[in-house]
Amino acid sequence: MNLTAIFVQTLDVTLPVFTLVFIGIAMRHANWIDDRFVSAASTIVFKGSMPALIFVSIVGADLGDALRPGMLAYFGGATLVSFLAIWAWALWRVPIAQRGVYTQGAFRGNCGIMGLALAQNMYGNFGLSAGSVLVGEVILIYNVLSVIVLTWYQPDQSADWRSIGRGVATNPLILATVASIAVAASGLPMPQWIMTSGQYFAQLTLPLALICIGGALSVRALYDARGIAVSASVVKMLVLPTLAVAGGWWLGFAPRELGLMFLYFACPTAASSFIMVEAMGGDARLAANIVALTTLAASLTMTLGVFALRMAGLI
Repeated sequence: MNLTAIFVQTLDVTLPVFTLVFIGIAMRHANWIDDRFVSAASTIVFKGSMPALIFVSIVGADLGDALRPGMLAYFGGATLVSFLAIWAWALWRVPIAQRGVYTQGAFRGNCGIMGLALAQNMYGNFGLSAGSVLVGEVILIYNVLSVIVLTWYQPDQSADWRSIGRGVATNPLILATVASIAVAASGLPMPQWIMTSGQYFAQLTLPLALICIGGALSVRALYDARGIAVSASVVKMLVLPTLAVAGGWWLGFAPRELGLMFLYFACPTAASSFIMVEAMGGDARLAANIVALTTLAASLTMTLGVFALRMAGLI
């Protein structure tokens, strides 16, 4: 396959996703959507359509193919190692008041929306089912590690660990992942009307969520972004995915697994990181700057990353 064909295939994966993000930006600029729309739509996605998407994709998939313990173990281990390494770097290079925000922004990706959408575009049903299982792990790990590092640098804030644990345990995406795996493993057939209705509802998820990302994106934050925000963005978009995929390749993971790892590790910083920082009294401006920088940079870095890996024959 020639260079042009590979590049066109790469654009077929990434452009549909990022086009919807930029449509969201344009709709917000044209006042077609506002904060109330973004808030309501995000709630629908988080509590309804995305759990439905995860459920129907896993129940309807070959669980033996979608559930990959080796990939799950590697992703969890690599995330923990990268979290500790970024935190160590922050101890050396980042002012103490911003270390927690920097660390979270540099490791916490928007895998539930951006990663899952790209996985579906690249690998179809496998990407959706295997990616959905991975999302459940991602949500648990990201929330726990983020709470730890943000609380560490907020000594005047009393963390309610019981509420935090309850929030993680009752997360709709985690519950959907656990329930769908249980149903798929049991072999019990689901009524066709339930699956069809679930698929209709699930189809709202990715376009609505991507438009919300664009609608919530603060372009003004780009003008304020500099220094520490740029450093965290470089780590998130370049250093972390490069090292994670290199480690997976060295361990001998299959091309499809390497592809999923790249998409998930290379995702821009999750918008929920800003919400958590703001709620815990941290540097919300820095958090917003990192989200804005990585989201807009992702259209370039993820496209070039997929292209480079395909040229090398790794995915």
